[in-house]
Amino acid sequence: MSDGRLPVRRRWLRWSIGAVLTLIVLAIGWVTVRGIGAVNDLQEVASTSPELKAAIGEGDLDRAASLASGIAHHADSAHGLTSDPVWHAFGIIPWLGPNFTAVSEVAEIVDSVAEDALVPVLDVADDLDLASLGFSGGAIDLAPFTGIEPSLAEASATLTVAESQALRIDADGTLPPLAEAVREMRATVTQAATVVGSLHGAAVLLPSMLGAEGPRNYVIAMQNNAELRSSGGIIGAIALLHAEGGRISLIQQASTLDFPVLDEALPLSESTIALFEDRPGRYLQNITSIPDFTEAAPLIASRWEQRFGTPVDGVIAVDSVMTEHLLAVTGPLSFGPFTADEDNVVSILLSEIYAAVPDPAVQDQVFAQAASAVFGAALTGGDPKQLLGALSASAEENRIRIWSVHDDEEQVLAATTLGGALPTDDTETHVGVLVNDATGGKMDYYADAAITTAVGVCDGEPTTQIRVTWTNGVTAETAGTLSSYVTGGGFYGVPPGSLRTLVMVYGPEGATPSHIDRDGTEETVQTALLGDRTAVQHDVLLAPGESTTITVEYTGEGAGERLTTVEHTPLVGTPEITREELRCAS
Repeated sequence: MSDGRLPVRRRWLRWSIGAVLTLIVLAIGWVTVRGIGAVNDLQEVASTSPELKAAIGEGDLDRAASLASGIAHHADSAHGLTSDPVWHAFGIIPWLGPNFTAVSEVAEIVDSVAEDALVPVLDVADDLDLASLGFSGGAIDLAPFTGIEPSLAEASATLTVAESQALRIDADGTLPPLAEAVREMRATVTQAATVVGSLHGAAVLLPSMLGAEGPRNYVIAMQNNAELRSSGGIIGAIALLHAEGGRISLIQQASTLDFPVLDEALPLSESTIALFEDRPGRYLQNITSIPDFTEAAPLIASRWEQRFGTPVDGVIAVDSVMTEHLLAVTGPLSFGPFTADEDNVVSILLSEIYAAVPDPAVQDQVFAQAASAVFGAALTGGDPKQLLGALSASAEENRIRIWSVHDDEEQVLAATTLGGALPTDDTETHVGVLVNDATGGKMDYYADAAITTAVGVCDGEPTTQIRVTWTNGVTAETAGTLSSYVTGGGFYGVPPGSLRTLVMVYGPEGATPSHIDRDGTEETVQTALLGDRTAVQHDVLLAPGESTTITVEYTGEGAGERLTTVEHTPLVGTPEITREELRCAS
C-alpha cells in the first residue's frame, strides 16, 4: 500500500530539475544585474571620451588627467563585471552568446586601453608640452622626445593589441545597438592606435631625422593630384630640405624641367615594368606611378643626387590637397597672382592656375612660391597643436610618404602608413585601387571614383569582389573652355575633354582573379604580381560625363575575409567607399 510519496528516483529527478532551474534563474539574475552595471560603466566611458578628446586638444592636461582617471575606473569596473565564469558561460548560448562575448571583449579592451595606454600617454604628455610641441623660433626642441619614447612604446603596443582584439569581435553576430557600439569602439581604438603610434614613431625618429646627431638633407617631392599617379599625383615640383639641431629650412627648389628624360632607365622591379614599362625609370614625373613608395623613393633620391650632386638622407612626398589642411592652420597666403585660403587653395593649385598662368614655366615658378609660402608659414606662424592636427589628417588620408636612406629609420617607417609600402594582410585583409593618368593633362581635377567591396562565396569558393566606378565629371561645355595644357590637347591621342586612365585593382595576398569585367564585358587587361598580390589594370577612355565600372573577383587564399579594407590613390576628393552584399558576377 502506497504512503503517498514519490519513488526516490522521481523525487531525486524533481529536486535536480528544481535545483537546475533555480541555478538558471539565479544565473540570469546574476548576469542581468552585472550586465546592467557593465553597460552603465561603458556608457559613462562613451559619454566622457569626447570631453577627454576636447581637453587634450585644448592642452588642458589637468582636466584630461581627471577625466582619464574616471574613464579608467569605469572601464575597470565594466571589465570586472563581465569576466566571471557565469558571464563567460552565457557566451556559449546559441544566438544570445555572441552578445555576452562582445560585451565582455569590449569591456576588456576599454579597460586595457584606459589603464595601459591612456593614463601613461597623459603622464608623458606634460613632458612634451602640448602647448608648443617643442617649437621655438622655427626650431624643434628634440630633447623631450627621447624621454617620452619608452612610455609611448608601451602605450602603442597596448593599442596595437587592442586594435587586433577589436577587429576580431564579430559585430555582425550581435544585436544592432551592440553592433553599432562595437564598430564605434573599433574606430576609436584604431584612431587612438594611429595617433599614439605616430607619436611613438616621432619620438623614435625625430631626433635623428631632424639632425640631432648631425645635419640631414631631404628631397621633398610635391605631387599634383590633377594628374594622378599611384601615390597621389605627378611630381610637379621638387625641393631640398635641410635639418640640423631641430631647425628645418628650405634651401633649394627645382623644376621638373631640371630633370631631363634619361636615355637609360634606372633599375625597376618586374611588376613596375609590367604595369608601366620603363617610364618611371626614365621620367621623374612618373616615378610616383610605382605602387610601393619604398621602391619609388630611392629613385627620386637618385635623380636628385645625379642632377645636383648633393647626397640626401631621405625623401618626403606630399600632395597638393594637404595644403587645404595646412592653410586651415596658417590662414590665407599670397603667391603669384593669388591669395589662397583653406577653401580655395586646392582649386587654385589644381585648376585656376592653368587658366590664369598659361605659361608652364611661369606655373612652375608660382608652384615654387606656393610651396615656399606654405612651408614658411607652417614653421613660423602656425599653432603647433593645430599644425600637428593638420599633418595627422593629411597622413590619415595617405597624403604624406616618408623614406629614409638609414636602415634603422626605414624599418620603423616601412611598418607605418607613412612609409608607403604595400600593406600586409595581418589582422585584416587589404585590397587596393590605384589610379594613373594617361591623358597627358590635368583632367583628374574633374574625375571621381566610387569603390564597393563584397565578400562571400561564389561557386563554392570564398570570394572577395572589388567594384570600381570611374567617372569623367567634366561637362562638354566646361571641356570647351579648358586650356590644351589641362586637356592634353590631343598630344597623346586623347580627344580634348576626354579622360584616359589606367585603373589598377589588386586583391588579397595569395588570392587570384576568378572574374574580370568592365561594364559586364570582358576585355584585355594588364596583370602583374605586387609581392603576393595579383594586380589587374584596365586602360579606360571616357568622354565628358561618361562613367565605367570595373569588377574584379578574387578567390583562393585570403579571399572572402570579413575584415577587408580598401587602400586607394589619394584623389582630389574623397571617393565613396561602401560595403555591399555579394552578388556574384561570375
